[in-house]
Amino acid sequence: MAGRFVVQLHDATTLHYDFRLEVDGTLRSWAVPKGPSTDPAQRRLAVEVGDHALAHLTHESARVEIWDTGTFRNLDADRSIAEALDAGHARFWLDGRRLHGGWTLHRTGDGRGPKTQWLLMKRRDDEEHA
Repeated sequence: MAGRFVVQLHDATTLHYDFRLEVDGTLRSWAVPKGPSTDPAQRRLAVEVGDHALAHLTHESARVEIWDTGTFRNLDADRSIAEALDAGHARFWLDGRRLHGGWTLHRTGDGRGPKTQWLLMKRRDDEEHA
């Protein structure tokens, strides 16, 4: 089953990207300071932030612009995307206006604390761009 995703360019204290995946009726969210990279050699810091309401899928304002949107599907046949994220390693396929192909979110450290750090990485496939 496909879920929805959105990447928003957010002009807050510092300019960053918000990466959001629809999981179990909410948006699991990460702040990605440099934005997603389509180069598999680039690993991007993604700081987990609180879940957001589904209304954020279409939210735009003077400080928030939708940079990309589309659907995603879980690439792990043995567990749901929620279970994969809770375990700290999720693989998924994005079908967006800008982002396509396989991606990975991998939690670093022990996952404790208010701002858990992850790595957002493009997987090697026909959709990569160096």
